[in-house]
Amino acid sequence: MFVGFLLLSFICHFSTSPVVEASNIVSATYETTANVRLRAGSGINYKAIFTIPKGKSVIVIEKKGSWYKVSYNKTVGWVSANYLKQKAVNVKTATTSVEGTTTTGKIIYETTSSVRLRTGAGTNYKALATIPKGKIVISSEKKGDWHKVSYEYVLNGKKKTITGWVHSSSVREFYKYVQTKGNYYLLKKSTNVYSTPDGRNVGGQLPQNSVVYSKRTVINFIGQTLYEIQLKGKTGYVLSTDVMNVQPKNFTSTKYTATKNTFLYHSFGNIYGTLDTIPQGTVVVTDFSVGNWYKVVYKNKTGYIFINDFVPYVENNEQQTPPTQVSDETQNNDESNEPNKQPESDEPIPSDFVEKGITGRVFLTVRPPVVRQQPNTAAQSVGTIAQGIFIIPTHETSNKWYKVFYQGVVGYVQAEDVVEVKTGAPLDGSRDSYQFIDLRTPSSVTAQQINSYIQNYVNATKKQSVLLGKGQVFIDAGNKYGVNPLFLAAHAIHESAFGTSKLALTKYNLFGFGAYDATPFVGAYRFSSVDQCIYYIAQQLKATYLNPKDYRFQGPYLGFRTNTLSGVRINTSSEGMNFYYASDPYWGIKIAKHMSNMLAYNSNDYRSAKVNESVPSLPTIPALSDVFPNHIVAVANADLDLYMNRGDTKKTLTLPKGATFLLLEKTNDFWVRIVYNEQEYWTNSIKFYEYSKYISVKNLASVTANSLNVRPTPSTAQPPIRTLSLGEYIELALDDKGELQVQNNWYKVILTDGTEGWVSGAYITIELK
Repeated sequence: MFVGFLLLSFICHFSTSPVVEASNIVSATYETTANVRLRAGSGINYKAIFTIPKGKSVIVIEKKGSWYKVSYNKTVGWVSANYLKQKAVNVKTATTSVEGTTTTGKIIYETTSSVRLRTGAGTNYKALATIPKGKIVISSEKKGDWHKVSYEYVLNGKKKTITGWVHSSSVREFYKYVQTKGNYYLLKKSTNVYSTPDGRNVGGQLPQNSVVYSKRTVINFIGQTLYEIQLKGKTGYVLSTDVMNVQPKNFTSTKYTATKNTFLYHSFGNIYGTLDTIPQGTVVVTDFSVGNWYKVVYKNKTGYIFINDFVPYVENNEQQTPPTQVSDETQNNDESNEPNKQPESDEPIPSDFVEKGITGRVFLTVRPPVVRQQPNTAAQSVGTIAQGIFIIPTHETSNKWYKVFYQGVVGYVQAEDVVEVKTGAPLDGSRDSYQFIDLRTPSSVTAQQINSYIQNYVNATKKQSVLLGKGQVFIDAGNKYGVNPLFLAAHAIHESAFGTSKLALTKYNLFGFGAYDATPFVGAYRFSSVDQCIYYIAQQLKATYLNPKDYRFQGPYLGFRTNTLSGVRINTSSEGMNFYYASDPYWGIKIAKHMSNMLAYNSNDYRSAKVNESVPSLPTIPALSDVFPNHIVAVANADLDLYMNRGDTKKTLTLPKGATFLLLEKTNDFWVRIVYNEQEYWTNSIKFYEYSKYISVKNLASVTANSLNVRPTPSTAQPPIRTLSLGEYIELALDDKGELQVQNNWYKVILTDGTEGWVSGAYITIELK
């Protein structure tokens, strides 16, 4: 248990941000060589917005083939590169004004005096311009005492960039401090606290799941973003990559039961010290939380509990107060300490209850239930079941008791002592199977065994699969990163239905990566090939779910998950990859079954197998995206932060709740490109695992059939005018009131060239509605 601010010895250490793949975004001034149309997209088939006269200056911000995306008079659009030429810059007449920005992988400096910018690394090189004191430059290279830098300035109201060399004596590391309204951050893992914002000196370490509060953000000289925090009167800094923003939540008063002896803390984290001890079985009431920390009043003390130490309290219809905790002492002959024990008498125990048989239902003990001979608190005790045990009742009584057979004894337990669950745990206690092997061990499976298993499925179903012949790729990727290749293949087979799923066929996404329950298609990553996906996931899993230092590590095996009937995970009865990776409690079982089908399980293969404990870096997110049709209409359900460019840290403006905008693109790293008030912006405010809190989209759909005919009328009476492919995004037509145009489950659509038609609703999915 970590309590307080744990001071460690100072270590010279810092972690740079991951390098982002190069994009096609540029920034330069061009001049039109003729009257040229500004279009809505990169092609002559896109609508012309207006004509830019010859000789006008435009800012080029992106290139796509022979088309340039430009900004002209605050309007953004596309023009043909044939009608542009780069404009010369007179630096001597330019004014200078720029704010500090982050540049991943580069170093940010501030000039300490007026300094000449030269064409090379030495005073013998020509001076391009003089940069005033206090200006920001971005360095990408160093030769001796000289830095190659880029300097942004303003000329005629337009931002320009010039590159050259400056001497190191005239610059210093730059730090940008931004005061914020105050935010809460959850520590995703055991996190270093740095004593200075340069990320070099570790002043302490904070445990995973604690929450810190920050009112100031720092961008340091290498582009890292850190949050300034105060602990025990000391100032520290945590990397933004180690934490996630959490919002305080108010909710209806809810009861929880402690699953073990735990603590009441001063604030939202065990780093803040304890107020009191909360015994196992104690029931508390809460209506406010910050991350995993819930505010309660216990013994007239107000503090916070760690919710993972609690489960929802199950009320009994006949008794609204929680029972007293039962100890093992109730198993002896002296039952005077049993809860609700009635005085003994010669009167018979009431039996006014109806008993009915039940099958296939699993329950978890949320407190140690006393097993009684009859479904009544006055009945004789025959034993006690420990907390956290799975039981399978044979009968349910009308007065809320369950009949169980446990360790050779038949008896009844009260409903308030158990909660019904769905679990992938082995109820017989056996753990000798693929479900519990260390996934960092090798496998003797061959490429032929993997290929034959997939081929047999394809032969039986006649479906198209992208996994045919990929057995060796699974083996090579598994061996490269130290991940069991048999598991890797089984994982892909399960998630992609043997490579036949919509995600596999259209996005080469074999593992459902990014495919949240709320957004299974739009949210999912897009890969350029099957091989790229397999290698990416092998590296990703080894760096996270199979890395003991990562917060997602809950055991290096498939494991299982235990959910309440409403789908809430019970942490104390969940383990392995299944804990976080999948909401399906039987996910681990299903993948283990595929493994057995390819290669029969033999415990001898894993008893002394060598574990590959290497931890690779996180893979670079593929620079791919989902591009939507041009006129997809969305409404903001919350305020969204907007930025001029993807990856910016300085917000341009806020798109207010209730505003309407156009949805253009979603990248793999969940940046979204939109048009608002006829201006393009980017936002990363939309959380796709709960997208409906942020946006509602009116007219976006995707095709679910291998091919979908577009008809001129809402019927099959006339020949199709176009055919759409699986996974293709389509624009649904809206009427004057902004409603979808539907007739007998046929939807009116607008194709990319403006042609209107109709498609059957049976073969589309309406996305992000």
